[in-house]
Parts: sequence; C-alpha cells; structure tokens
Amino acid sequence: MTATTDFGSGSDSGIDGIDGFDGIDGFDGFDSDLTVPPELSARAPAEARGTARDGVRMLVGRRTTGAVEHHRFTDLPEVLRPGDLLVVNNSATLPAALPGRLPDGTPVAVHLSSAQPDRHGAHLVELRRVVPGQAAAYYPPDESPARAGLRVALPAGGAAVLTRALTARLWYAELALPAQLLPYLAAHGRAIRYGYVDREWPIDAYQTVFATVPGSSEMPSAARPFTAEVVARLAALGVLVAPITLHTGVASPEAHEAPYAERFHVPAATARLAGHVRADGGRVIAVGTTVVRALESAAAADGSLREADGWTELVITPERGVRAVDGLLTGWHEPRASHLLMLAAVAGRPLLAACYREAVRHRYLWHEFGDVNLLLPD
Repeated sequence: MTATTDFGSGSDSGIDGIDGFDGIDGFDGFDSDLTVPPELSARAPAEARGTARDGVRMLVGRRTTGAVEHHRFTDLPEVLRPGDLLVVNNSATLPAALPGRLPDGTPVAVHLSSAQPDRHGAHLVELRRVVPGQAAAYYPPDESPARAGLRVALPAGGAAVLTRALTARLWYAELALPAQLLPYLAAHGRAIRYGYVDREWPIDAYQTVFATVPGSSEMPSAARPFTAEVVARLAALGVLVAPITLHTGVASPEAHEAPYAERFHVPAATARLAGHVRADGGRVIAVGTTVVRALESAAAADGSLREADGWTELVITPERGVRAVDGLLTGWHEPRASHLLMLAAVAGRPLLAACYREAVRHRYLWHEFGDVNLLLPD
C-alpha cells in the first residue's frame, strides 16, 4: 500500500536555518572564487548545436580516488557496472509559462509551479518582467508588482489572484481558468525559458525519453541526454533502470533559494529493486537532483527504501549526507546554487570542487541543454 506522507517535519527537512545555505561559499575544499563565464551557458539544445542528444560531454568524478575523467555521454553504459541501478524521474515538463496582464495593462509572464495545487490547495506562481524579444526577466523583490489581492489576467478569460507570499519571488495564487489546467497550458502556455537560452524552443525540447507523467514546471534535465539507443545498451550490459516521479517547481536562476515542497512518488517496485541491488553489491545512481530528493525522502535511517507518496521539503546538505543514493548524474549548476549542497553530500566537497574547476577549464556547457557530471563513489 502506498504511504501518503507529508515529509515536512524533523531535522532533515525545512528551509530555514540550513547550515551553509547562503550558497556554496564557505564550503571547505570548494573554490568559492569559481566563476562560470557566460559563454559556457548552453544557449540551445544539443541537436540545434549540431550534436545528438546523447553526444554531450560527461565529466566523471570518483570520490574514493579523486580521479576526474572526460567522456561523451554515450560512454555511460561502459562507465557503469553490470548490476548498477539508474533511478530516473519520469515527470514530463509542462508549458508552464503563461502570458498575463496586470490591472493597469502591463504585460507580465506568469510561471506556474507544478500542475497540482500544493498541500494547502493553492498553486505557486512567479511573476516575471516581459522583455520584448528576450526571455522574461527576474523582478527583484523591491520592484515586483506582486502583492496580496493582485489579479493577473490570463489568456481566454482566465485569471490568477495572488493571496500570500511564500518567498520573495513565489506567491500562492488562486487560479480561475476556463478549462482544466493541463489542456489550458497546452493551448496557451510555453516552456519556461531563462535569459541564457537564445530563443523559444518547443516543449518537446524540454522532455526526456522517460517523460510519461505530466507535472514539472522545469525539465528534470539530467536525463535529457538519454536516448532509446543508450537505454538499450545499458540493458544489454546489465545496468538496470527504474523510475520515480518528482514534479519540479520553478527554480529561478537569479534567486538562490532553498528548495520548497515538491510532489513525489517512489513506487514499491523501485524501492524493492534498489534494496536488491545494494544487497548484491550494486550501486544506486540517481539521475538528477530530483531523484536524490525523492529517494532520500523515502529512505529509512539505514538507507532502506519504502514506497512513498506525498510532498517533500527535504533539504539535503553535506551535514545530513545521503542514505539511499551511491552516485549521481547531474547537470552543471551555478556556483551559488542550492543544488550544490546536495552534490557535496553525494560526492564530497573536494571532488565537487575538482569537477567544477575541471569543467570550467575544459569549457563544459552549463544549464539544462548543457553537458553532464557523473559523480561515483569509486
């Protein structure tokens, strides 16, 4: 039976008072002076850059030895071991950016966080400034028009009424739409795009090969390089693949916030398979930070997994560590992004620092259309 749970209490969760959460700065062994040149942002999907999805680069870091290796993503089946388990996120990306207008007629972009209302029965939205010919821009808190009671007009007679703030940029909103949410977004929404992406790309560019359950505001992008061919080769070499679902919220790159509550499901079959793999000496490797969050939310103190379904506020830091995950395949994150706390928990701070220095030196590409980083225990 599925356990429906609110994973929002206890010392492992919450967003306040997180040790080190002012960013990666101050991590022992991490180069806090590391900067990522703007030209290392992947401005278009790999396919538009003349490379196949699975042709992006993959930097492999090994925690035990500290070794750092350069590969193509197509090398993944040979880099892993027979009996390893890749856990992937099957959440599909929504066209979650809607055009809106303020009461005075000013256009705004409305970014909707996930397909479902949260535990309080409300949706979360972020308002962003419309910039003609460019991606919608971040509103600094002192410039944002957001306020309780603000009514934002949406297409086809829809509306979003802000009720209260969750953070400086995210607001709860009551939606009044002329249709069910998913078909409404399909008709009027577009993929969320940030300033480093050169143009609007169709929603298919933001889907992974595993995407079957609509619900994410932003692509679970670590899995983007997977193709049917790579999955087939993994299977042929004895590497297992199993799904979880975690619907991502809106993670503005300008605001380095702790992650907030997200809806997730760890199936019983995935939990059982992970247990068998570890018992047989295999490794559980998460494909993306979303998978780490889901698995760790479903893990007991000894690392054993159970079926779980609910909302998780779990924030994974080096101090907490990880229990159910041995390795991680992930994209490249900004040096002050909150995700780096989780990466340091998996890889250790020295290896993480070495990987990031090496990635900048060898001009790996950042963000959802960029290259990837595989962090392994050995």
